Amino acid sequence: MVHFSLIDSLLIALYFAAVVFVGFRAARRQQNNTDDFLLAGRTLTLPMFVATLVSTWYGGILGVGEFSYKYGISNWVVFGVPYYLFALVFAMFLAKKVRATNYVTIPDKLQASYDKKTAVLGSILTFFLVTPAAYVLMLGILVQLIFGLSLFTSILLTTFLTICYLYSGGFRSDVWANAFEFVMMFLGFALILPFAYAKFGGLDFIKLNVPELHLMWHGGNNWQFIAVWFFIALWTLVDPAFHQRCYAAKDGATAQRGILISIAFWFCFDFMTSTAGLYARAALPHLDQPAYSYPLLAEQTLPSVAKGLFYIGMLATIMSTLSSLMFISAMTIGKDIVGRLTSVENPHLINRWTKIGLVISALFSIALALLAPSIVSIWYIIGTCIIPGLLIPLIASYFARLSIPANYAFWAMLLGWVVSMSSLLFGQLRGINGVPAYWLGIEPMYPGLAVSLIVWGIGRIVYRKRL
Repeated sequence: MVHFSLIDSLLIALYFAAVVFVGFRAARRQQNNTDDFLLAGRTLTLPMFVATLVSTWYGGILGVGEFSYKYGISNWVVFGVPYYLFALVFAMFLAKKVRATNYVTIPDKLQASYDKKTAVLGSILTFFLVTPAAYVLMLGILVQLIFGLSLFTSILLTTFLTICYLYSGGFRSDVWANAFEFVMMFLGFALILPFAYAKFGGLDFIKLNVPELHLMWHGGNNWQFIAVWFFIALWTLVDPAFHQRCYAAKDGATAQRGILISIAFWFCFDFMTSTAGLYARAALPHLDQPAYSYPLLAEQTLPSVAKGLFYIGMLATIMSTLSSLMFISAMTIGKDIVGRLTSVENPHLINRWTKIGLVISALFSIALALLAPSIVSIWYIIGTCIIPGLLIPLIASYFARLSIPANYAFWAMLLGWVVSMSSLLFGQLRGINGVPAYWLGIEPMYPGLAVSLIVWGIGRIVYRKRL
């Protein structure tokens, strides 16, 4: 159980008001065209690019707390290292190429490189990939803890607050709100570590009070479990938020430098969150719900005001990602699915359908969040099923030496998705006591990637024979 002083509650209420104010304030600068509504006029400078990318890409704070509480520094190995690696790959090999296309969305690139049906299928997969259900759930859980509302009411209220300024200002409102949230998330986690050190001590306290495996890189997990999270980190290469921010950067150099700088910020934030997770495990060894590890650590260590600011840091971390994914999800519905199926090109209609998409995405995310078993499970299921479909056709579209015919790209995408999803369902249905029994013990992402790669290989042979 958590307790808040009046000033803590007022600080948190003020934070919500400030985010909405910043979002609506940014909307005043909006111009009445699609490029401005969807990409802020492609004018992102380096500081704004870094602030929005860092905050957007690090939203799963309760999931990180859950994982670090269970597995210790393996959290850094699973949710840190592979993402730095693939962000570096994106920066070095894709950022400038993405910006040079002057497209708006990933399906734009798929249609230009392949055909309309591949773009529509890519749009559907993109919608599921960016569905912000995990962040809707996390934000609802935190607000429930803070204000004592029901989970349903908390989710409904916070989702409404998130989409109201996006509906008005589009991507520009999202970016400015992200910049404010970037400051608050770092401030919040920078506060808790000195207080935890002062109350409990340093590394010696952690060593004495956490399981030995928590201080080992694997955290007691087998190599295949660790490896699948590295493959899930391939998400970075197909992540619509990365692509959108590169499209919106003022030039390719800004996009490339911005990602490199962002990696340094993620490293620092991971250090703070992993250390806080170890303190939570050491100080609170018997939590029934590890997702509450950060809030309950704050309850043990922080005085009034500091506690309010720490909760604001957690809220900011989640809300920055939630708003960005909600907007991309709405773009996918409005521009990429409805726009392509109806051949709508009128900017006003695209903007209108994107706004309708915000409502549809919000309702879908709320429903999924209420049905979800856990935050980490949502990430695992979405990453496992969707990445094998999108990854190879999208990456191949940026490099002439990897090109394949449109029909092969479509089947590589479709089969990569279907095989992974079928393998996941097969293992879950055959599971015992909640432990899935996958075919030959193989994680379901691997068969999907393998099939997609085989289809790409055949397509590559056909493509070369046609030259």
